[in-house]
Amino acid sequence: MTEDRTIRVLSVDDHPLFREGISKVVADQPDMVIVAEASTGRDAIEQFRKHKPDVILLDIRLPDMSGIDVLSTIRTEFKDARALMLTTAEGDMDIQRALQAGARGYMLKSASPRDLMDSIREIHAGRKVIPPAVATQLAWHASEPNLTAREVEVLRHIIGGNRNRDIGRLLHISEETVKSHVSHIMEKLGAADRAEAIAIAVRRGIVEL
Repeated sequence: MTEDRTIRVLSVDDHPLFREGISKVVADQPDMVIVAEASTGRDAIEQFRKHKPDVILLDIRLPDMSGIDVLSTIRTEFKDARALMLTTAEGDMDIQRALQAGARGYMLKSASPRDLMDSIREIHAGRKVIPPAVATQLAWHASEPNLTAREVEVLRHIIGGNRNRDIGRLLHISEETVKSHVSHIMEKLGAADRAEAIAIAVRRGIVEL
């Protein structure tokens, strides 16, 4: 395989053992090479600027910033940047935000090495990769109404242990308005109480604990 046809990969994950595993799998491929690795979002941005890889493998959960924010920053400078989100985050909102940020693919870390390598090749060739399990997750919630930005804000304050009165004071709205937002949150998430609403929202990637 000649150098100009080799797929140059940047691997971004905060777990050294996972990066090592990816590196070994890529090393066995005749048409790929790891050009750099990063364990934080900021380092990932710098490594991309330095090496300009063909494909970036990017986790959503990084210690300093979201992988989605990393991708958005990179694509502001490099509009043709091609990223495959490789993560344990399987919530539909995580997937939606990643695709909206410009990710060319979204895979769970439970995927097989062969599927991962094939996906890198697909993305390098200009195609998108959405495995059946990811597509199913998106389709499952496609008809459900999304929470508004204000409702997400209220939900975050609920997670913080605040009562309706406290939330109203923090957001400069009336307690009755807060109650209305909470009611809408429960209805949209199909939750019976606040604890269940939090659990559903975290599972779907709407909020983080």
